[in-house]
Amino acid sequence: MKVLKFGGTSVGSARRMKNVVSIISGGEPKIVVLSAMAGTTNSLVDITRCFYRKEVDEANKIITRLEQAYAGHIEDLYTSVAYKEKALELVTERFNEIWAFAGAPFTVFDEKMVLAQGELISTGMMHLYLQELGMKSALLPALDFMRINADGEPDMSYIEEHLGKLLSRFPDTDIFITQGFICRNAYGETDNLQRGGSDYSASLIGAAVHASEIQIWTDIDGMHNNDPRVVNHTAPVRQLNFEEAAKLAYFGAKILHPFCIRPAKESNIPVRLLNSLQPDAPGTLISNTAEKGRIKAVAAKDNIVFIKMKSLNILPPHKFLSTVFDTFARYKTAVDMVTTSDIGISVTTDNPEHLQEIVGSLEKYATISVEKDMVIVCVVGDLEWQNVGFEARIIDALKDIPVRMISYGGSSSNVSLVMKSADKTRALQALSSRLFPKPDETEAIGA
Repeated sequence: MKVLKFGGTSVGSARRMKNVVSIISGGEPKIVVLSAMAGTTNSLVDITRCFYRKEVDEANKIITRLEQAYAGHIEDLYTSVAYKEKALELVTERFNEIWAFAGAPFTVFDEKMVLAQGELISTGMMHLYLQELGMKSALLPALDFMRINADGEPDMSYIEEHLGKLLSRFPDTDIFITQGFICRNAYGETDNLQRGGSDYSASLIGAAVHASEIQIWTDIDGMHNNDPRVVNHTAPVRQLNFEEAAKLAYFGAKILHPFCIRPAKESNIPVRLLNSLQPDAPGTLISNTAEKGRIKAVAAKDNIVFIKMKSLNILPPHKFLSTVFDTFARYKTAVDMVTTSDIGISVTTDNPEHLQEIVGSLEKYATISVEKDMVIVCVVGDLEWQNVGFEARIIDALKDIPVRMISYGGSSSNVSLVMKSADKTRALQALSSRLFPKPDETEAIGA
């Protein structure tokens, strides 16, 4: 069995939904994970903001626009009057669910119920369309099997057990439709896996059913070797190992959710990134296989804060380090990069929520400087320290760009550099010119 996830742009119109059906038809049994139709989740977020502010009239405008958009999709997707009516009834029911929250005090739990409606609509519409075509499919409600525990982590034993029971009800079915992103929490409430979580849903489902492959279908041909929004002539990377893909996802490659890789890696299930608009394109294969001696790609992570702490020597060095990290942990603030010296430590984070409290706790032990509006540029590939020369090529590419911090050694698959956000585009372009001189291939490290 394969697991196929289609993002919002892949199901963003009737024409694209029909294209998805052509992709999922035939072959081995498959579970199809769908996001909300493109633009829906953003509109639902806007609606929740209106509900929080009790701006019912503004919410009504957004809901009306969204309902009208869905009416158009339904008219274009279905052929028969009967299925058009069924689809309109489905959409009306979902929007009535949203409207039920308009008059009462609005809570974060209500917000998650509203945000779940996009995936419930897209999967319901797809299931109805498959029925109209006479194809045998089953709709698997994600809220019946996808659950996170009290720590917000997936409850894999629960997912495996309940998904297995659902699948066993349909022994002669080859296509199963389910929602990405949404789940229940440990208390049975509707929750979600955060934005981009449909990739995570697909990976968790793949691990639960021991899938032969997980496919992530988007509107781009695989993972590119740089950001095509700011660099010309980027090229798809045809093969990545799990660690390389995880680094690229974490450090800014938008095509893949950062959490997606872990369940697939732990179950050794290959992940293939494919283009729903060009189904015959080879895409990117992510697996345990590593290509030796190659720099694969560059990614950038925005909205980084750089924090430099110079010890006042009140604490011994080992105690100073532990105090720093204990403080970040106490405020549940993750650190992306770390460099240390005999008297100081520098770190970066993308979460400034508790930065003031962290600095306040540590300034009795250190002189602290904070620099905002920074970016991490990450170079990924087989960067084992024995592969002589890759450091020089990276530094040479950035010789005219001021670099605030460099990190290497924690992983043999990436070198990370901190710089001002204003230098991001210039840095990505310079790295592409030096590391990937030909648009159709990556360059060997020793070249």
